[in-house]
Amino acid sequence: MDEDIVEEMSKYGKFLENRGLNLSSHSGNISIRRGERLYIKRRGAMMGDMSEEDVVETGVKEDDSGVIIASTEVGVHRAIYQNTSALAIVHAHTPYAISLSLVRDEIVPIDDEGRYHLKKVPVLEVEESIGSDEVEERLPEILQDYNAAIVKGHGTFAHGENLEEAYNWVTVVESICRIIYLVENLGGETRAEEVW
Repeated sequence: MDEDIVEEMSKYGKFLENRGLNLSSHSGNISIRRGERLYIKRRGAMMGDMSEEDVVETGVKEDDSGVIIASTEVGVHRAIYQNTSALAIVHAHTPYAISLSLVRDEIVPIDDEGRYHLKKVPVLEVEESIGSDEVEERLPEILQDYNAAIVKGHGTFAHGENLEEAYNWVTVVESICRIIYLVENLGGETRAEEVW
């Protein structure tokens, strides 16, 4: 396996862990696309301590190789790669984004930086949020128009040309959600129509 891929995935896994962007140590997943090959975090691997054994290689299209040990979200990653221009995906169980997704249908930034980067963050509500056919079918369509989206109660999915870009979108979404949470808890108004 390409050492650069393992190194990059390990680096951003540590970033997610160290910034508190993943609720539990073994949750979330990241992947990289190289041509028709997909490299994804192994199911049950610790996000902040990935080694070569924790990176699974499989196909972007249906391919049985590695699937048994790949993340439960491998089908969702495949669908995103097949239906968008993504070359990297970060999925994290971001606490503020998850919290707001439980009470809002979409997230509209109220801070200047948030509005500069993202006009809104869609929230996808599905029956089964973890590795489901419904997420595979519906999330890629949303990510054709948005850099990031939140699956209600589950977490943020972001994509980009590389892991740095996808990771950045995860941090932007979480920052937007955290600011909304803090302002609401300080008694401020946070709905877009009330702020603008």
